[in-house]
Amino acid sequence: MTTYGLLVFEDAEELDFVGPWEVFTASAMVRGEDDKAVLIAEESGPVRCNKGMRVLPDHVLDDHPKLDVLLVPGGRGAREAQLENPSVTGWIAKVAEQADWVTSVCTGSVLLHAAGPAKGRRVATHWSWEDALEARGDVTVVRDARYVVDGNLVTSQGVSAGIDMALWLIGRIHGRYHARTVRRYIQYEPAPPYLADEPL
Repeated sequence: MTTYGLLVFEDAEELDFVGPWEVFTASAMVRGEDDKAVLIAEESGPVRCNKGMRVLPDHVLDDHPKLDVLLVPGGRGAREAQLENPSVTGWIAKVAEQADWVTSVCTGSVLLHAAGPAKGRRVATHWSWEDALEARGDVTVVRDARYVVDGNLVTSQGVSAGIDMALWLIGRIHGRYHARTVRRYIQYEPAPPYLADEPL
């Protein structure tokens, strides 16, 4: 059984955790096992995310199942308020020591750096925060990579890159064939209608 714990907090970027949530829960369904994904927050009440979505956590920081995978999303909350929240950074540090895998999406890597697990490691983050994260020191920011694997730490660029990272991770845990099956099930076949480069 694999248990995925996705941290949520005020002003977390929605797709940073909802995209991987879809991958992890689809993986559990395809496997027909007791795998589960849970949302974890500092408090039990509704959490309002970066774009206004409200979610209700399943567990709080001091009461949750043992996590095999920890996921930290980005968003304004990750790079502002939570950086100065010792309850959250301390919890991340503690859980990271026990989990098999520690992951982040977007600027969740900034929060992982503040908490400790990303220090001295190779990481990815949102393109607009690469310089700022690098300036914090004791970290190697890998640019132009959708996701970066450094030991048991897997960090990814902005929002949709988290889906790529999650698919890689379930492939690493449960095999490539399984990951391909999940990808087909969720019909993840990116074909963006416009380029993401600088408009002319």
